[in-house]
Order: sequence, then structure tokens, then C-alpha cells
Amino acid sequence: MFGTLLKKRERTLEQTVAEIQQGNEALRNELIQQYKPFIAKTASSVCKRFIREEDDEASIGLIAFNEAIEKYAPHKGGSFLSFAELLIKRRLIDYIRKEARIRDALWHVENGEDHEYTAQTYLDARLSVDEFYKQIEQEQRREEIIHYQQVLKQFGIHFHDLVEQSPKHKDARLNAIRVAQLLVEKEELLGLLFQKKQLPIKQLETMASVSRKTIERNRKYIIAVAVILAGDYLYLKDYIKGVLPS
Repeated sequence: MFGTLLKKRERTLEQTVAEIQQGNEALRNELIQQYKPFIAKTASSVCKRFIREEDDEASIGLIAFNEAIEKYAPHKGGSFLSFAELLIKRRLIDYIRKEARIRDALWHVENGEDHEYTAQTYLDARLSVDEFYKQIEQEQRREEIIHYQQVLKQFGIHFHDLVEQSPKHKDARLNAIRVAQLLVEKEELLGLLFQKKQLPIKQLETMASVSRKTIERNRKYIIAVAVILAGDYLYLKDYIKGVLPS
């Protein structure tokens, strides 16, 4: 059953995904079957309970894994599995927010359609829901940061480097962010960045209105921002949104 897949695994998982994206549907089915345990484990980590194959959450996970196959882009950094894990967790969180029964119960309470709830019961339920959402959002942020750290390590960059080498002045930070935006907008340059793990300084110098010396001095910061802008980081993008130039 897994003969074709096993042959492909002699290469890399990322290359297997690329072949599926080119139209190999038989390989897609084999890959999904192969990684069902991974999907179930990821779903269980979000739902905090064992997920069976017949559960709705398992179906959401499978759909998200297939979506990951469609959307994975190696030039954005990170492995396919780390990207798939992020996407599965994100889709399950969306599902929980939309479908959780306690939200439905609270809707009826808020609209006066359920008189069996006391005020204290309502308050306890409201606090429970809010706390649950905080927990899953914190987990999602943590997963994004872990994934982000893994990608930065490919460039020899660590968080303490960013703290020490980030531009101190606002104008310098904005200039560095503009360079990162230019880099991300040019698919060819972005591909060079992730392929060679080096900033294409020469090309950026001709495009940006800053000196080569400035680009070199802020190299790690520019790469760090570019990785966020190019990647699938909801929370990290939101974090830097306030300083992004228009």
C-alpha cells in the first residue's frame, strides 16, 4: 500500500509534498494515511482528550493536513510537518470557537431563553470559556514562536541576537522593515534568502533607499522580520503590525 510513498521517502517529505502539488493524487492519499497518527496526536493536544477517527475533530485535522499539502511553500522556511501542525491547530481552534456547545448555551442565556441558569452559573461558564480561549491562544503563540525559532536557527540567528542587534532608533527600525518588505515582495529574492540562508544584500542595495552599510549592520533584524512577513504567523504578524510602514 505504501510502496510509492516509501520510495518517495528516500528523498524528503518536502519533495514528496512538491510532487503531490504537481498532481500525484495517489501519493497524496498515501501520505494522508501515513500521517493519520500525527494528525490525531496534534488534534488531541488541542482538544485535551483522545481523538478517535470518527470524531469531528479528526475530520477537521485531516482537512487541515490536506490544506497544508496544498499551501506548503518551502521558500517560506520551516519543515512541512511544523507547518502542518500549525495549520491543524489553527483550524481546530477556529472550529472550537465556532461550534463549542458552551458558546451555544451562553447565547441562550444572554438572550433570556434559558431560565435554568443562575447568575452564578452564567458567570462561572463565562469565565471558563474566556480562560479556555486564553489558554489555546497562548498555546498557539507558543507554537508559532517555537516554529519561528527553528526557522531563524537555519540562518544562525537566535532571539538574544535580535535583542542585542535590533535597531535602537525608530527611523532605523522602519528603514530595516522597509527593506524586509521589499525582500518579501520579490519572490526571486525571497527564494535566494531561504535557499542560500543569506541576505541578498547586493540586490537589495539597488532597490532600497538605504546604504549597503546600513543593510549589513541590520542584517539579522531584516532577516527576522522577513521570515515573519513571509511565513504563516498570525500572532507574530499582529505583534509587529503596529510598526509596519504603510
